[in-house]
Amino acid sequence: MFQVRIHGRGGQGVVTGAELLSVAAFLEGRHAQAFPSFGSERTGAPVVAFCRIADREIRLREPVLEPDCLIVQDPTLFRVVDVFAGLKPGGFLIVNSNRRLADLGIDSVAARLPMGHAVTVPASEIAQRHIGRPLPNAALLGAFAALTELVRAHSVHEAIAEAFAGRIGTANIAAAQEAFAAVVAIEQAAGVIDHAATL
Repeated sequence: MFQVRIHGRGGQGVVTGAELLSVAAFLEGRHAQAFPSFGSERTGAPVVAFCRIADREIRLREPVLEPDCLIVQDPTLFRVVDVFAGLKPGGFLIVNSNRRLADLGIDSVAARLPMGHAVTVPASEIAQRHIGRPLPNAALLGAFAALTELVRAHSVHEAIAEAFAGRIGTANIAAAQEAFAAVVAIEQAAGVIDHAATL
């Protein structure tokens, strides 16, 4: 079973991101679940959502305490929440930022992970260009598909298309595609992996 924890703030699409990821996994014939944990539902308040993906029925219902992947939609949370709690030694880390891990002060966290398992992606900027709003969730799912190869980019696009009709869906898919390509470029430049089979 692969467990994902998504940290963000109210209004950033944290819960929707977890749901879209579960649908993408379901489209590939896997079992999946997604659910939120609200500290407060106010816009801007810290929000956490969880997603589990497995090849068999998932019976767990508790929050994800030891994630295989952390997605951080707002790096300002580093100052108020221990977002890295429980991250597995072989896990993945995706941070929404146009700054480097070292500039964010989390390079020591990334150093505990395997090479190529931690990236920053300017997901809000990508979303602003494509959607007209800095909602990073779709772009981060594209990054997730590229980094972990747990789901295919095409499945993420299908899940987005099912959730959002028309221009909004098309714009979110474009954001996911750009973020996917950005992570692939980072990984290939580092000589980490060839993602040709994940499209």
